[in-house]
Amino acid sequence: MAYDIVGDIHGQADKLEGLLVHLGYRVRDGAYRHPSRTAIFVGDFIDRGPRQLDSVTTVRRMVDAGSALAIMGNHELNAIAWHTPDPDSAGEFMRYRRLRDWLRLLSGATGAKNRHQHAAFLAAVEHNPQLHQELIDWFCTLPLWLDLPGLKVVHACWHEGHMRSLEPALTPQQQLAADSLVAANRRGSPEYRAVEALTKGIEISLPNGHEFHDKDGHPRKEVRIRWWDDAATTYRDLALMPDEARERLPDLPLPQGIRPVQGDPRPTFFGHYWMQGRPAPQTPVAACVDYSAGKGGDLVAYRWDGEPLVAEQFAWVS
Repeated sequence: MAYDIVGDIHGQADKLEGLLVHLGYRVRDGAYRHPSRTAIFVGDFIDRGPRQLDSVTTVRRMVDAGSALAIMGNHELNAIAWHTPDPDSAGEFMRYRRLRDWLRLLSGATGAKNRHQHAAFLAAVEHNPQLHQELIDWFCTLPLWLDLPGLKVVHACWHEGHMRSLEPALTPQQQLAADSLVAANRRGSPEYRAVEALTKGIEISLPNGHEFHDKDGHPRKEVRIRWWDDAATTYRDLALMPDEARERLPDLPLPQGIRPVQGDPRPTFFGHYWMQGRPAPQTPVAACVDYSAGKGGDLVAYRWDGEPLVAEQFAWVS
């Protein structure tokens, strides 16, 4: 099977349509189709861009037509949680909406921040509650990952341990069931930690006494990591951040077991990380297809035909 793995769209339907045409897909019977290939979308169809509904509709029609597969990104997960009432708190939702909810959220993220991140999608659907619910219901059908005969696809991090721990709470198609959706939004629960890792990546604590300041000047004692990098041996090597900031991290050896084991020779495709520059695989068996389309970058796809990962198989439109 030949696949085109497409990166995070974030409401950029112009780029999506241009990329699909560039890849040889054409609209037939209401959906983009290719005579011999299947698209795979890595999630994050919504938020940020100007054509929210067109982006979701294009992906959804392709999935319904059998010309594409799609998985859940953290923005679809957030959309579900924003819209879903909290069964244990009358009048509240699974994702906090109001500033006063800051008192219930130890991380400091506020309802105002959540709305800002979700504003473009809400502007497209809040006036139409029926459509809003219909799209949330469809987001709920998206699997958290795809484990296919020749390749693997996840939004942010392929982590076998978290996947095994989640499977009893998922449908056979790796979808979040109603009960697991609640658990996945309860901070501190095993389900929450697993879903956070799969859809947002892994953060690790820095050694005692070490911290850095993020782009907003806030001190941070945890750092997001390049989980795919088996060659990294220190905190500085493994950190996923601009080089200037990374150079200020401790050049200390990593503890054992801090990364997921990557023993499977099949290639893993993922999005989420807002890469820049000319697309290229991260390792011979790992490739990110998110090149910041939602922030003015290119919408990127990898054209996989069963070969080892090479830069020449990337395609993109600006």
